[in-house]
Amino acid sequence: MSISEKIYSGKTKDLYALENGNIRLIFKDDVTGADGVIDPGANSVIGQVAGKGNKSLAMTQYFFKLLHVANVPTHLVQINLEDNAMEVRRAEPLGKDVDGKGGFEFICRTRPWGSFVRRFQKYIRDTQASLNYLVEITAKDDERGDPLMNDDTILTLGLLSPAHLTEAKDMTRNVCRIVEANLKEKGLVLIDMKIEIGLVDDQVVVIDEISADAMRVADTAGNVLEHGMVYEKLING
Repeated sequence: MSISEKIYSGKTKDLYALENGNIRLIFKDDVTGADGVIDPGANSVIGQVAGKGNKSLAMTQYFFKLLHVANVPTHLVQINLEDNAMEVRRAEPLGKDVDGKGGFEFICRTRPWGSFVRRFQKYIRDTQASLNYLVEITAKDDERGDPLMNDDTILTLGLLSPAHLTEAKDMTRNVCRIVEANLKEKGLVLIDMKIEIGLVDDQVVVIDEISADAMRVADTAGNVLEHGMVYEKLING
């Protein structure tokens, strides 16, 4: 595989342009967090965990296979676990800003947890109640703390068309249900997850990764599992 140039270095992945027009993602062992505590949702890299990138890629391969079986379109071309590499079709992320950067993250919640509880705890009558695959959308904008975007704002600012917004939210719920059902078979509970969605040849598709880096998973006792444990349950369980 011939690599022409590095085009972006992110917190957990480096991106290279390929001569065939596709993109190669290299998964890194870097972890994000704050105050020395690992948090996949944080915006600062605080260190490395050996093998973490390979595990994230293996989980992405696992979940993308499930999406393929369910006829959910993705940008995946192929994965090489030995090289920590994922070849994908070039996609235009939904929700890019005026400078053509960023994009949206689509969060699907099955129950109240984390930032949702911090924002709405005064209004939550039952912390165990189902959120019925509630979708929230945030902008990938470290400088502004990844602001929450509501549908009216997105449409008024012309960040997405009504059709793409509806399709993306439906796709997010569908992916969440697929992942949740698979985890349930393994005795695990999906609390929430986030995905990225983009356009490839004007088709709405799932892009980037799906791994424990982008979801919160618990055991049946309610204990949230760390990245490596989710990997073991999925790949070696």
